[in-house]
Order: sequence, then structure tokens, then C-alpha cells
Amino acid sequence: MNEAAAKARKTFRYFWREMAWERRRIIPGLELAAVKATFTDPPEVRAQDPDALECEHMWLMDVNFDGRKVEGTLINAPTSLKTVSEGDRVRIPGRQLCDWMYVTNGDVYGGFTVDLMRARMSNTERKQHDQAWGFDFGEVGVVNLVPPEYIGESATKKKGLFARFSHPEVKPQDYAKVAETEHPMSVNMRESLDETLSENPDLVHEADDSGYTFLHQLALAGSLDGVDICLKHGADPNSAASNGVTPSMLAKSLGWKRVMARLQEAGADS
Repeated sequence: MNEAAAKARKTFRYFWREMAWERRRIIPGLELAAVKATFTDPPEVRAQDPDALECEHMWLMDVNFDGRKVEGTLINAPTSLKTVSEGDRVRIPGRQLCDWMYVTNGDVYGGFTVDLMRARMSNTERKQHDQAWGFDFGEVGVVNLVPPEYIGESATKKKGLFARFSHPEVKPQDYAKVAETEHPMSVNMRESLDETLSENPDLVHEADDSGYTFLHQLALAGSLDGVDICLKHGADPNSAASNGVTPSMLAKSLGWKRVMARLQEAGADS
């Protein structure tokens, strides 16, 4: 379980990238997006009830990430913890994250700890689990990060009347290929963003309610195309948001190496 949680933290950037683009979609593309985190009570609270659970793993929705902490709304009721409750809005450091998943077209992406738990179930239990969620978790042992079309592949599984008679080989997704491939919305946005900033040059310097400019937002989302266009139109690679973070710091927080290299090429402090 610790290994599954570590994989979730290492790949969290793909969850956040999808969330960042979801916010730009006119028509929502995600049916669900959530992260799971580990919660504990402070020692002084735990001392009041020695029999209470030492920690609990619970899901958060309406997720936000500012490059430093993950924020979300708790959707589970704790069994014994006293300092958090269902419906609380919480902010947690990344080390508390233990899983993430998003769902599009009924298919689940991410879900490392969920995959491990499904592997420990009988076929009947697994079927009941999947039906309770109402989503397709795919083959046990295979955790995809992105829809296959993002990396130029087609779905290997078949759905419909004859699906039960077909058993196509399901291969693990090539994570290296995922890392090298730009999000399709980033690619498609390049030309329109270029035109927008050409017509409205001041937009490149405007900040949102969090103090993040387009360059900050796109660096955190791992958009090489977006960052490149912003720099082309005069965005400052060393500009600090109101919380002190720079685009490079945001890209580094999630390990967007290609974005980091582009920002350094443009003069960003290392």
C-alpha cells in the first residue's frame, strides 16, 4: 500500500494537469475527480482515546492545488478521528496524498491504491465494488494515467454486445511516453492563445484571484506550448505571484522537466 501511495504522489501531476484543462473546457469532460489523503489527529487528541484508529484514508473532491498544498472537500465521514469531519474544506501537504483518480467516459485513470484493493478481492467482490462505483476500473494490475488517445493509441478493450466473447491483451501504459507527450488541449490551444495575446498583449501580465498569470497557471499545468507562447509575448519567467512562487517553482513542484527547461532557456532563475 505504501508503494501504491508513492506511485500516486509521483504521478499526481497528471491528475492536476487534467484538472487544469477541465477548468478551461466549455463542456465538462470529467465525471469524477478526487484525491485520497491520510489524516491523523494530533497526539494530544489521540491520547484521549488510545483505541481510536491511528490514521484514516479519505477522499477529497473539488480539488485545487497551488504548487504547495492540495485543497479539497472531505467526502467521507471519519470513523474515529475528531479533528476533521465530512464536508470540511482542508489543505494538506503533498506528502499526505495517497491516491488520485479521475473518470472520463466511464473509464478510471489513476487509482493506485484502489487497484491494489481490487487485486485482493474475489471476482464477485470486485464486480460488486465496480458496480457500486459505477465506473470501469479496467484490468487488475494496470493503472493508466491518461486516456490512450492522448498518446496516439486506441483503446484495447471492446464494449458492447460482443465484449464478453473478446479478450484483447491489455498492456500497462507506457509512462515514459505519457511524460513525453503534450496534453492534446495544450497543443490545440497554442494557435488561439497566440492570437489572443497578439490582440490583447496586456493579458499576459494579468493575474487571477490567486495572483497567478497565464504563465504561472500553464507552468503548473505542465503546458509546454502554453508556456512557450506566453514567453513569446513577453511574460516574465521570474515573476512572482502574490504568494511568492515563480513559474519555475510551480513547474518544479510537479516535475514538469520540459517546462522547467524552457523557462530556464528564457532566463528563469534556477
